[in-house]
Amino acid sequence: MYRCCDEPFPQRKRPQRVLVRSMRTRAGQRPGRCTSTVPQPPYLRIVEDIRRRIDAGELRPGDRIPSARRITHEWGVAIATATKVLARLRSDGAVQVVPGVGTVVTPAEPAAPAQPAAPHRRAPARAPAPGELSRDRIVRAAIEIADTEGLAALSMRRVATSLGAATMSLYRHVRGRDDLVLFMIDSALGAESFPPTPAPTWRAGLETAARMQWRVFAEHPWLAPMMSVTRPQLAPNALKHTEWVLGALSPLGLGPAEMLRIHVLLFSYVRGIATNLEAEAEARRETGMDNDEWMAAQSTTMAGMFSSGNFTNLLLGLTDDADFELDLAGLFEFGLARLLDGLERYVAQATRTRTTPTRTRQRISSSQREYP
Repeated sequence: MYRCCDEPFPQRKRPQRVLVRSMRTRAGQRPGRCTSTVPQPPYLRIVEDIRRRIDAGELRPGDRIPSARRITHEWGVAIATATKVLARLRSDGAVQVVPGVGTVVTPAEPAAPAQPAAPHRRAPARAPAPGELSRDRIVRAAIEIADTEGLAALSMRRVATSLGAATMSLYRHVRGRDDLVLFMIDSALGAESFPPTPAPTWRAGLETAARMQWRVFAEHPWLAPMMSVTRPQLAPNALKHTEWVLGALSPLGLGPAEMLRIHVLLFSYVRGIATNLEAEAEARRETGMDNDEWMAAQSTTMAGMFSSGNFTNLLLGLTDDADFELDLAGLFEFGLARLLDGLERYVAQATRTRTTPTRTRQRISSSQREYP
């Protein structure tokens, strides 16, 4: 039967029904149809493998689980993937960090003694978490997690679990993890205040700022790697450190650019040394050994390397008579003194140049060129 060419054909709706059927299949409403599956991320496969060991009894409560370095060797993944594995296991409550030991399987809670059930009575409702949920409370909980388990373990879900709250309830106070980290930075830097009166000298003022930053970084090892020099975080308490240093330098008559460079140089030095604190804290969590214990464990390997005779100068520096230790606090103090010594010479020269008349400066400059 032929249809007139002027008569419109009815629209086909079957493709739309096919799309709906496919979407329903993905949602699990119509099983049995063939659908494509998204491959599981590698870190989730490792998480399931470790959970399987825990369920099978290969890893019992209190046993140490594979460290991040061991995960990289055993499963052939990057260190970032191994860190995500440990963070996921911690957020799920399967493992916990024990200071001085490492990451272990969470011990099973002792079973409560059986109580005779009271008939015709409903079980009491779960008591709400103490205190109302607020941004300050969320930030304090996040800092505690980062201090204990590292920043890699921090997530909105992990913070909500520690507070006994729903994950989505946190978003009423912070917009996401990035904003949460910014609030953490501001809170950590604001824990200690500068003196109410300026320091007696510019050098004392810079020492005050540097030591305060070092104390904050030592208390929160995750903080230094999160601070940026080229893209500084706009945290009010971070800007207070800048203002204090500039105030200490302002009586010297230096230009604004010079003073800012000195501030960035000083902060970069403190931050550079402090970035090692996070790696050391992570190594302690993974190995359960402090720096001295780890060095003692490497004595055999080091003895074999030094026996070749190719590292005589290094060997002299590591003897007991040399009195050298890889102590970050000691390295910080040594470097801070040398940095301030150099700045003192620079400031003296810059101040002398500004107070010398122009003709005298030209005469000195020409004599320096003639008699190097």
